[in-house]
Amino acid sequence: MYYILYGFFYVVSLLPFSVLYGISNSIYFFVYYVFGYRKKIVMGNLAIAFPEKNIDQRIAIAKQFYKNFIDTFIEMLKSLSMNDAEFDRRCTGNFEVINEVIARGKSINLVGGHMFNWEYANLVISRQINIAPIGVYGKVENRVFEKLLLNLRSRYGTILIATGDFKARIKEITSQQYCMYLLADQNPLPHNSIWINFFGKPVPFIRGAHQSAIKYNSAVIFINFKKIKRGYYSFESEVITENPAEYTVPELIKKYRNFLQKIISNQPENYLWSHRRWKYDFNENFEKYSGELINE
Repeated sequence: MYYILYGFFYVVSLLPFSVLYGISNSIYFFVYYVFGYRKKIVMGNLAIAFPEKNIDQRIAIAKQFYKNFIDTFIEMLKSLSMNDAEFDRRCTGNFEVINEVIARGKSINLVGGHMFNWEYANLVISRQINIAPIGVYGKVENRVFEKLLLNLRSRYGTILIATGDFKARIKEITSQQYCMYLLADQNPLPHNSIWINFFGKPVPFIRGAHQSAIKYNSAVIFINFKKIKRGYYSFESEVITENPAEYTVPELIKKYRNFLQKIISNQPENYLWSHRRWKYDFNENFEKYSGELINE
């Protein structure tokens, strides 16, 4: 079944971008206008993040978000047959910043958010940096689709570790120099999280990426996924610290929160608004389970 599915998607990926984007436009019509996929969640999130914008402005952001969301999967499909030269033309960035830290022998926690196109981000990082990066991923229930995704994501050598296997392998990973990248804007369980205002409303942030950086003295680098135009992206790296032990976990999370708010505000249509980021309300009882609220 895998080879049949792979063969079908590969043939489709041979279509030019102009045709594939035409397909994307058609899917957008049905997703947005007919099925209204998660439209209430998207509009609710935009109302929290941008209360100063009127309804027409938020609708315009939502419509472009859906187009970008669908394009992400169309572009991922295209990567099945895209040659290296074409990929390099479409995905650029200042990766020398990362390679300079690698050359100094430092391990790295490379931290980003769910900006489009995160699939290309994985590929370009593994193609451009001088060490095989490690990516942590959530398993897909359908084994055929999971195998297809793993093949796509490991094209340039990314080492992929399932979330459930990560704890068992952390000692192995940290026993040598590594570069691990994480999209750290997931919506974790409310206890054992750091809570901080995100666009003015408190949400839980996972501790892991920042906690491990301090524990293993790994440099922290934030990476911004910036959309230039349809199908073209720039991935901008910013070294936050090469000495994370000088910070606390909440201090690093605050820096990450500020970074996220900035890049989202610059390109709001490029963020994953269908993600339920404000799912939970803070409860003081969370503090009994290592939850912590930062009033900043």
